[in-house]
Amino acid sequence: MSILKKRSKEVLIYSITESRKISNIFSALIIFLGSLGLLLVAISSYLGMDLFLFSEEMSNLPFIPQGATMAFYGIGGLFISFYLWWILLWNIGGGFDIFDKKKKEVCFLRWGFPGKNRRIIIKIPMTEIQSIRIITGVQERGIFTRTLTYESIVYMETIEQGFLPLTRIEDNLTPPEIANKAGELAFFLGVPLLY
Repeated sequence: MSILKKRSKEVLIYSITESRKISNIFSALIIFLGSLGLLLVAISSYLGMDLFLFSEEMSNLPFIPQGATMAFYGIGGLFISFYLWWILLWNIGGGFDIFDKKKKEVCFLRWGFPGKNRRIIIKIPMTEIQSIRIITGVQERGIFTRTLTYESIVYMETIEQGFLPLTRIEDNLTPPEIANKAGELAFFLGVPLLY
């Protein structure tokens, strides 16, 4: 999802937030707290003492099989929450879309997992850009009732790479927002806007 836009006469920058969303932070926090609670229940059943101040029943819980099962799920949940926190810390999938008229190139920068290929960079000369397109697709949604939804995606058409998506369905952009972004990019790049 592109949230930050910086624009000058020569450069247009969209900041992409992929993993650092409020929903992902909330999910990581809930999984951490839930797994910590399961682990505390397992420890209090193993020690036979109450680690929770608001309940006396946790110390009466038999360690085998209930306490051991809760310990297993608590440890598994902690590993999952640590993994999610590392993804948030490393900003996996985040980056920038940079449209630079000075250098006459478009640069897509994304962050991956740490290592040799942490930065993923795709550079496309502006001479290869043929058009900006809005492609609308019809999708069926719903389990019990069928609902048709019309979803649009903004693509950049190039000679070498073909169609490169600039927005996603998950961005939940309204049709006017999609049209504004496509129009702004087409005007900035000096290429036609096609539907």
